[in-house]
Amino acid sequence: MSKSPNLVLPAIGGIALMLGAAYGFSSRNYGADTIALLEDRVEKAEARVSTASDKAKAEAERITALELAVVEAQEQAAKGTNLTSPAPQMDGTYGLGRVAMAEEIAAWDVDVLPDGRGLPVGSGNAFDGEEVFADKCASCHGDFAEGVDNWPVLAGGFDTLADEDPVKTVGSYWPHLSTVYDYVYRSMPFGEAGTLTPDETYAIVAYILYSNDLIDDEFELSNENLADFDMHNKDGFVVDDRPDLEYATWRAEPCMENCKDAVEITMRSVFLVETPPEGGTNSMMNPAKVEGLPSFSADGPSFIPEAAPKPVKAAVEPAPEPAKADDGDALIEAGKKVFKKCKACHQVGDGAKNKTGPHLNDLFGRTFGSVDGFKYSNTFKTALEEGRVWDEASLAEFLSKPKAYMKGTKMSFSGLKKDSDLQAINAYLATFGN
Repeated sequence: MSKSPNLVLPAIGGIALMLGAAYGFSSRNYGADTIALLEDRVEKAEARVSTASDKAKAEAERITALELAVVEAQEQAAKGTNLTSPAPQMDGTYGLGRVAMAEEIAAWDVDVLPDGRGLPVGSGNAFDGEEVFADKCASCHGDFAEGVDNWPVLAGGFDTLADEDPVKTVGSYWPHLSTVYDYVYRSMPFGEAGTLTPDETYAIVAYILYSNDLIDDEFELSNENLADFDMHNKDGFVVDDRPDLEYATWRAEPCMENCKDAVEITMRSVFLVETPPEGGTNSMMNPAKVEGLPSFSADGPSFIPEAAPKPVKAAVEPAPEPAKADDGDALIEAGKKVFKKCKACHQVGDGAKNKTGPHLNDLFGRTFGSVDGFKYSNTFKTALEEGRVWDEASLAEFLSKPKAYMKGTKMSFSGLKKDSDLQAINAYLATFGN
């Protein structure tokens, strides 16, 4: 027992030493973490101070620049300088872009002049142009250039230029063929401008001429002869000489002497509107004096009554009287006038040839689709195989509604509506035998 304290005391001392070392180590780590945290806070504070300083410096420079601009503007205003005047011209260039290459200029330089300048090398005829026209143009202008719906008519109208409502087509009105080529090559087909080749364009122009009966289908149109082609209305335009001959008269100094002291209004040029018993409206000039005229309001003249609805009567076409023997010549003459609607596509008489449609000589008794050399539609080829033969009844039924009678026909003519016209055309065509 006397040795126990000697053994316990060293053990206790060792434990105390270990505890003290552990405490000292932990205190050291805590101090290091605290220092690192404080240093991080100091760095962030310094960064915020630096940012604030830079921002303040930039704002001070901006304020200085604005103050200088205000002073300069005040000086310019004092000198009478226009602050909205254009900026002064600068010497030199901005260094943007480059000089266009010759190939790029040529791609845009497609205009064609009446003397042929600008025409590309190429050629085409109506026979080839028919297929190109059908593929590229017929959806708007019709298979025969007759126009679809409100799209322009390109053929016919030669005898209408003196009428009140002339039909102005490429054939009847345009004075230069170069304009046709230029426009087609530059702007057509609709929605696909610039896709035609020169040869396709020459062929389309040739087909338009052919549809106007200005060339035959074998005529080869090219850059060598297009400028020499004479259009139907080449002499129908004159140089506008009004500036030299008339403007001086129109622009004389007005008379400013012997004017009236006072002007009195004695009549107003207005229309009176009445509704007759049979319906509709009639208009006439109002001869009344100023005192007798009715008043006007924001809603319009107070005296114009509401138009009565005009009764609609069903139009009844009288039945055609059978042709008399002595009326034969008159009927044939009437048929000749009706045939004007067919001349753009068909020929009759001596030397008649196929055009857009086959010739019509010796028509009655001829099998459908049997004219040599003409390219018929599939529906006429089928009729040929069936052995169908033209007679007056079948022709009248066909001409009244072509697309209904021969579904699939390329003939876009809308048809003859009057029985008298059908009788007349039959009589006229019957005069052309072999």
